Amino acid sequence: MPVSKTYLDPTQESGRDFYLNDMSGPIVMLNLLRFREVADYSASPELAPAEPISGAKAYEHYMKHTQPFLQASGGEVLFMGKGGSFLIGPTDEKWDAVMLVKQQSKDSFMAFAQNEGYLKGIGHRTAALADSRLLPIQEGKMW
Repeated sequence: MPVSKTYLDPTQESGRDFYLNDMSGPIVMLNLLRFREVADYSASPELAPAEPISGAKAYEHYMKHTQPFLQASGGEVLFMGKGGSFLIGPTDEKWDAVMLVKQQSKDSFMAFAQNEGYLKGIGHRTAALADSRLLPIQEGKMW
């Protein structure tokens, strides 16, 4: 796969645009996830396990830590599944996992994402991922 820009966190601009957009009501976050072969805990050594683990295993640790905070914010994982290559899309782009997470509102998502308890375990996510995409989706008629 050619080397390209990776996306692990929102930029200031994308975060501002998300917060200022006119989405109201429930939203679903489409997550595309590509895991590191070996998790990289260099940014959060206090979370590192005694022995090296895979990125997928580190993401499992992240999800275990995250679930109580997600549920407390009114959110839920709707779907998590194994990814792969696109049927329609770039032939050189593959994703290890796909996840749909529902939040009650943009504000409940923001409260979840800024929760201090949740943020204490976010290093598992950073260690796990080589690349990701996050697309907020709002139900509604298109035409």
